[in-house]
Amino acid sequence: MHRSIGFNDFAAYKEIKHIIKEYQPDIVHTHAAKAGMLGRLAAKRCGVKVIVHTFHGHVFDKYFNGLKTHFYKSLERFLARHSTKIIALSNLQKYDLVEKYKICRNDKVRVIPLGLDLDQYLENQEEKRILFRKAYNIADDEIAVGIIGRLAPIKNHSLFLDAMALVLQHTHKKIKIFIVGDGDQHHFIEQKLEQLNITYANYNSNSNQEQCPDVQVFLTSWIKEIDIVNAGLDIVALTSLNEGTPGSLIEAQAANKAIVATNVGGVADTVIEGKTALLAESENVEDVAEKMLRLIEDDKLRAELSSHGAEYVKEKYHYLKLAQNMSDLYRELLTKQTTDWKTRARIHKLDIFHLFS
Repeated sequence: MHRSIGFNDFAAYKEIKHIIKEYQPDIVHTHAAKAGMLGRLAAKRCGVKVIVHTFHGHVFDKYFNGLKTHFYKSLERFLARHSTKIIALSNLQKYDLVEKYKICRNDKVRVIPLGLDLDQYLENQEEKRILFRKAYNIADDEIAVGIIGRLAPIKNHSLFLDAMALVLQHTHKKIKIFIVGDGDQHHFIEQKLEQLNITYANYNSNSNQEQCPDVQVFLTSWIKEIDIVNAGLDIVALTSLNEGTPGSLIEAQAANKAIVATNVGGVADTVIEGKTALLAESENVEDVAEKMLRLIEDDKLRAELSSHGAEYVKEKYHYLKLAQNMSDLYRELLTKQTTDWKTRARIHKLDIFHLFS
């Protein structure tokens, strides 16, 4: 199965049906658009009693043209009718699904925030910061700004680069910029940097930094140790056109990093505006640049926004909280599917390991 629609989808659908028939699950739980479509169709075809789908985002805004968007909305409405429960990651996402795009009824949606293993972002931050900054030759008086995610149009790296070009014109602070991730827009981003006359290099931590000491932007491709990246950065940015619940901002807050982000999708539900992040208007270069410049110039403000994130996300987005929420939902849905009291009793005795093994 691939991101784009193709013949592989039918083979994936057949394989999913084969797995369901062999395993005979009581619940099929799907995630994201393509897997959600194939998985729910296969589960329905195989007679699975409980079908759950989680929207990690949606493709109803800024992704496709009007005709294609209408097709996807119609498809999701059809799939929602054959789903036992739809999970939204935030109240705003629920509003989109129920009120804005009319995908399903209000009573079909349960809000369960994303859960991540955040411990790695909380531990040994100073050691990781030194490791990252030494690898990329970042001086103590340089401010490292990073944007993390796939290089795709929806992530709008063009806005980030235009804003940073303005910032570089209006600050005397020393700035290093990191674009962490890869994708179809890699070449476009290189061209954009050349147009903006910003020096860049495709670097990773094993590159020889001394060969190009004046690099302003590091294109690192994918880095597995994002906890080390976050520890080394001073500001984390996100300039997407649309977002569900952005995991990169949860991880950034766990590492106590100040954030500048566009106020789109579930971003406002993921951060605390003015306390862990500054939010800017979508597609507004001047607003993004102004927010970024404020954080760069004001050391006290940057430190203030960097001091609240970890406690906030530990309470709201830790994976143990997600596991408990999902456990409760699974028991509830299974209980509604049976009238036999012995089966109901057995369902309520299940522990978290049975449900998630």
